[in-house]
Amino acid sequence: MSYEKAAAAADFIRSKFAGEVRTAVVLGSGLGAFAERVENAVAIPFSDIPGFVRSTVEGHAGQLVFGEIDGKAVVIQQGRFHYYEGYDMEQVTLPVRMYGVMGIKNLVLTNAAGSLNAEMQPGSLMLIEDHLNCFFTNPLRGPNEARFGPRFPDMTEVYDREFREVAQEEAALMTQERSVPGFLRGGVYCGLSGPTYETPAEIRMYRSWGADAVGMSTVPEAIAARHQGMRTLGISCITNLAAGMQQEIDHSEVMETGARVAEIFGELLRRVLKRI
Repeated sequence: MSYEKAAAAADFIRSKFAGEVRTAVVLGSGLGAFAERVENAVAIPFSDIPGFVRSTVEGHAGQLVFGEIDGKAVVIQQGRFHYYEGYDMEQVTLPVRMYGVMGIKNLVLTNAAGSLNAEMQPGSLMLIEDHLNCFFTNPLRGPNEARFGPRFPDMTEVYDREFREVAQEEAALMTQERSVPGFLRGGVYCGLSGPTYETPAEIRMYRSWGADAVGMSTVPEAIAARHQGMRTLGISCITNLAAGMQQEIDHSEVMETGARVAEIFGELLRRVLKRI
């Protein structure tokens, strides 16, 4: 990854938004409505930012929204770039690299995912405790840019333990206040290249490896963030059961489930952002 590309994107953002931001949030498929909660919003389309490519997936608005949520300065990334869209890992991780150059310390990654765990039904949320990188490539491959981070970054705790505790505490409070069953479970996310959904045989294999959910994003961004010393929180919206656990999977189902859980997802995220 070219440091200069990330710096050019960061310089452009600073010319449009002068405020200091500590936390960035990446919204996955069907979860973009959370950006409507931002106050004093300044929206910047991806197409305006040097080096940014175009998100081609339904449910990804393709813009950054800067502003405040409950008085805390944030940037909300409505949509992301995926490896399966034909972009390389440098393009996929450029937004995260840019956040690091801007001095942003906290990153919240969200996604839509398929469940491999029968206890996690569509409409629930999974707190990402760890991941499996099944893209079978790595965004850090190639010459290391020391201004980002070390050649061999440790991956013992990619998803920050304190942030996970905050999310669990807030979810427990919401469960009590709303008299609803627990909607947030911890688990391991398996990142895959896509764009095909998995076969039943593949799902059996990933389950045997310890995966609880599968998706086509998040892992490259989390690795890049860890490389830069950012603290990361990951939350998956479970939108469907994986292959072999239900009938055929359709992207419209992903979008519909995302819309259905938007309110409870947004409330949890709002509470977490106040505390990190």
